[in-house]
Amino acid sequence: MTTTDYANRISQMIQDQQGAIASEWLAQLEALLVRSSGSAREQLRNHTQQFLNAFATAARSGELANIDHRSWDEVRDLLAEISSSRAKSGSTPSETATFVFSLKQPLFARLRASFEGEAEALAATSWTINTLLDKLGLYTIEVFQKTKDQIIVRQQQELLELSTPVVKLWNGILALPLIGTLDSARTQVVMENILQKIVDTGASIAIIDITGVPTVDTLVAQHLMKTIAAARLMGADCIISGIRPQIAQTIVHLGVNLEDVTTKATLADAFVVALERTGTAIVMKA
Repeated sequence: MTTTDYANRISQMIQDQQGAIASEWLAQLEALLVRSSGSAREQLRNHTQQFLNAFATAARSGELANIDHRSWDEVRDLLAEISSSRAKSGSTPSETATFVFSLKQPLFARLRASFEGEAEALAATSWTINTLLDKLGLYTIEVFQKTKDQIIVRQQQELLELSTPVVKLWNGILALPLIGTLDSARTQVVMENILQKIVDTGASIAIIDITGVPTVDTLVAQHLMKTIAAARLMGADCIISGIRPQIAQTIVHLGVNLEDVTTKATLADAFVVALERTGTAIVMKA
């Protein structure tokens, strides 16, 4: 019996007994759903029916060893949709892969009945289907992990943006309070945020407050200088505030040249300088 013959018999068997296979498969999957709504179970029922239809059609092509073949496009697309939605909903990779692996038991039971008395054909077919379902199960894990990675990258980007707010203190004066470590990725976000805010507000002074930056090394200093240079190109001067004694000593020890940059110990001191540069004076009421 050729591979095509095996494929045709498998496809026909699934079509003929699809109802029984789907029912047993669904029962196994629902047993794993400890907490689920009626809509989730209905969606699961639809997914099992769609998968069996697509699986039977793809198997008829005879390409049982290559899930990357175009005949498996519909199956892969369905599994990608299921894996992505489960990754976003908080499921685990093993729970996602179980959708495919749990099909083995009801499918093998029908294979034994279909190939009764054909030991050699049953062994070959069982091995082929087992390997095929393993590949499809691993595919769901790959898609799941890619989706998770995308979610993590997006969340990291959102956290970076939230951790680098640019606020308007006064007409023409911006403040950028930095908290935490300043690395290359964060520096890029800082630059983008402060430059965009300069364009939006027409500010001429930008105060970069590093009170919340735990340590300043050569790399951090370089990142600060890049941000200052970028702001100057946009027509805004920068003041660095939050220079604590230990940070001042570190900067001197590192030999970082900040001679052309105004530095202040506190944000309040930097704000006073910024007001003076913009021609604004603070008058205390008598």
